[in-house]
Amino acid sequence: SMARYNKIFAGPVTEVLPQVDEVIATAAILPGQMFTHAGALAIAATATEVLIAQENYLTQKDTDTGYAIGENVIGLKMLPTQFFNARVAATTVVTKGAGMALGAGGNLVLATAGSRIVAWAEETITVGATADLVRVRPATGHRLAA
Repeated sequence: SMARYNKIFAGPVTEVLPQVDEVIATAAILPGQMFTHAGALAIAATATEVLIAQENYLTQKDTDTGYAIGENVIGLKMLPTQFFNARVAATTVVTKGAGMALGAGGNLVLATAGSRIVAWAEETITVGATADLVRVRPATGHRLAA
C-alpha cells in the first residue's frame, strides 16, 4: 500500500527551505527513516545527530521509493519548529503527544524508560502491518527517565 503522506517535510510553509545535508547511503534507506551523517540507519543506541530522509524529489521519486547503498540521500535537519512525516515501526499504537524514540533500522518507536526521544507524535494512529509515515514534531534533547 502507498504511504500515508506524499512528502516528508510537512511545514510550516513559512519556512520554505528546510536545512538539508546530502550523505552517501551505506544502507538502503526509505524516505521518513532516520539516519546518521555516516549514511547508516539510526538505531536505539545512536548518540549522534540524526537526519530524516526526504523523498528524492530531484529524481521525482515518491515517499515509498528508497535510496540504494551508494546513492546520495537527501537528509533533512529536524528543526524543532518544523513538522515531518517520519517512518514509524509496524503495528505501533501512536497517541498524539507521545514521545517517539529511535528503534531498529531507522524507524521510530514509542519511547520507553531510558530511551532518547527524538520527536513528539502529532497525530493518533495505529500503524499497519508495515512501517508507515506519521506526522511528528522534533524534540530537543529529551530522555525518558529510567
